[in-house]
Amino acid sequence: MKKKKSKKIQNRSKIKNQELGQTKNSAKLVLFLFGIGPIIGIIIFLYSKGFFNSPTL
Repeated sequence: MKKKKSKKIQNRSKIKNQELGQTKNSAKLVLFLFGIGPIIGIIIFLYSKGFFNSPTL
């Protein structure tokens, strides 16, 4: 009987670990998009406005 209970607990912990892994991956993806996305957007905006072009005298 004790072995069956321990197996159930192990199965539950495996499921929780898989869910935590998925949430960690999705959290990393969201942080990457919201962290890197605006930076890329700003660079594209500045490039379209000619910010990175050398000034002509």
